[in-house]
Amino acid sequence: MASLNLTTPTSKPTTLIPSKPHQVTINASLCFKNCSRSLLGRREVAISLAASGLLLGCVSAPGRTFAAAEVDEEYVKETAEVINKVRSTVNMDRKDPNVASAVAELREASNIWVAKYRREKSLLGRASFRDMYSAINAVSGHYINFGPTAPIPAKRKARILEEVDTAEKALLRGR
Repeated sequence: MASLNLTTPTSKPTTLIPSKPHQVTINASLCFKNCSRSLLGRREVAISLAASGLLLGCVSAPGRTFAAAEVDEEYVKETAEVINKVRSTVNMDRKDPNVASAVAELREASNIWVAKYRREKSLLGRASFRDMYSAINAVSGHYINFGPTAPIPAKRKARILEEVDTAEKALLRGR
């Protein structure tokens, strides 16, 4: 009969980590002596970054002014359109059958105008934007609260038309 013997390996398992670590030494004094002229301090790096930022700002400024001019031209055109719509809608007779559709068109145009230019940082400080936004807010608030066929009270109407006039004057002056 054959005996059942299990044989086990007799070799020792090898480790992946070497038993003697190799030491690497760097002579730091030689490196600092040779490299000290090429190393920059924090102050030099900050100055060079500031100078390059100013230089890049001057180089790319014409592209920005062109884009800003396009936005400005579009803003002037669209604001003039909204001013005309506000004036025509506010001055309509309340018995006119087209009042409801005119108010709906005005609300749509004003919502588009506000959504487009409210986030433009370059326009937020302008007098034309401020006055136009205030007039649109007053007109929209009136029609939302009282309905599209409700007449605008005389005081509110006078204030809205005054704000629209000052917005138009500021727009013509480039403000």
